[in-house]
Amino acid sequence: MAPFSSRERWIMLVASAWLVTGLQLDAYAHATTPELETFWTPWHAVLYSGIAVSGLTLVWLLRSRLPNIPTYQTVIALPNALRVPLLGMAFLLVGGGIDTLWHNVFGIEQGLEIFVSPSHEFIILGMVLVAAGPALMTAGRPGDRLSFGDGALVTISALLTVLPLHIYSLHANILGTIFFGDGQNPVRIYSHDAQIMHGFFFTTALLLLPIILIGRRWRLPIGVPSVLVALPAIAMHLMFLEGEPWWMPLTVAFGAIGTELVARVVGPVLPLSPSGSWVVLGLVAPPLVWGSLLVVADIEIGVGWNVHVVSGLLTFTALIGIGTVLVARNVRPPSTPAPAESSTASVSVQ
Repeated sequence: MAPFSSRERWIMLVASAWLVTGLQLDAYAHATTPELETFWTPWHAVLYSGIAVSGLTLVWLLRSRLPNIPTYQTVIALPNALRVPLLGMAFLLVGGGIDTLWHNVFGIEQGLEIFVSPSHEFIILGMVLVAAGPALMTAGRPGDRLSFGDGALVTISALLTVLPLHIYSLHANILGTIFFGDGQNPVRIYSHDAQIMHGFFFTTALLLLPIILIGRRWRLPIGVPSVLVALPAIAMHLMFLEGEPWWMPLTVAFGAIGTELVARVVGPVLPLSPSGSWVVLGLVAPPLVWGSLLVVADIEIGVGWNVHVVSGLLTFTALIGIGTVLVARNVRPPSTPAPAESSTASVSVQ
């Protein structure tokens, strides 16, 4: 199978960006125009043209890699860098078709309906798989170090992959909402307090995953972890918190920068293996970032949770961080004899 050229990878990235931009515009429109009651909108045009462009890009990539008459065996033999986006395109086509019919029959979704609509679930899943394509195409190249260009491509691809998940999980995501407890004592199990705690847990795993997966394949370029945390926080604020003060995304961004700085300085002097370094990162990073956010939130608006909930929240996010590291770094596909894969085993966070 012919390797992917830089031109092919960047064109696929542009197509993915077009696709995800359509989702961001549509999410912003739904968040700011609740009376929206039509399928035929400019942002839907961007979204569905993005699906078309991504599909045509995949056809272009496949043209030289499949026989004139493809078979099931030749498609299955394709590398994951093509099979994964192809599966994503199938979900997009099915979801897009259902979405048009769904809106015409049942109307435009509002509020929580947006995040549980079956057609939207197919579209989000398809986007995630397509957007992962450029990073997967780069992962097939030898070596454990990224050039500046490849590092930028992989980072953007990772951002485009997780942004749809952040958007679609707004109901269980701390980014994109401002709520820090109402101070009721005792805290009720079924309450906004309990719901927002789930947001911290889910967001912790979602922010860590792309960092861990990139670090599992390559040595992490400086600044990439901070970017993968700061940009989703800023994007979610732009889409869902228009007009609100910027203290929340900026605190998350600076918390991520400070955490990475500490890891870069302290990590190399600790007597830990690469795997141990990742576990420590999973343990320390979430409480540092979320603890900083809680401190600033208390200054800005007041945090209503009591000491049991706040300390327990930070402890549990640390455990979520460790669990995410252990799962993401150790779940692997069946080993193959390909020699190029042997270089990934020694990648560390340092």
